Amino acid sequence: MTDIQKAQVRTLRSNGESYAAIARITHLSINSVKSFCQRNRAVSAAPVGVEMISDSHPIEPGKCESCGRNVNQIEGRKKKRFCSDKCRNKWWNAHLDLVDRKNARTVVCANCKKRFPVYGNVQRKYCCHACYITDRFGGGTL
Repeated sequence: MTDIQKAQVRTLRSNGESYAAIARITHLSINSVKSFCQRNRAVSAAPVGVEMISDSHPIEPGKCESCGRNVNQIEGRKKKRFCSDKCRNKWWNAHLDLVDRKNARTVVCANCKKRFPVYGNVQRKYCCHACYITDRFGGGTL
C-alpha cells in the first residue's frame, strides 16, 4: 500500500465510508483496508454504537440489516445480521456488488445455447426456468 493510498484510506474512513467502499475507491482488497484501519486505529465517523455495514448504510446493533426489526442474538454464537432467511436473501440480492464471486464459471445453456455465468451450482445446465421447461417438456405448459 502506497503512502497516497494510506492517506486516502484514512480520509475516507474518517468521512464514514465502509471498508468495501474504500476498497473499491482505492483499488485495494477489503482485507487490506480493514487490516490497515484496525492497525492504525482509523475510525469511522459513524455515531457511537452504530456500525457502517455498506456504503454509508448505518445499522443499529441488534437490528436486521434488511427490515430493521430486532434480531434475537444468542450469547456465545456468531452475531446475526438478519432476522430471517427471507430478509437475508432480500438484502444480498439488493447488494450484489458486495458478493465476491471468484468461483463463477461460464456455461452454455443446453436449450438455447446462450453462454451464462454460473456461481455455486456445479450441475446447472439451463440459463433460466423457461429453457428448462422447453428442453425437458417440449415447451408445453403443465
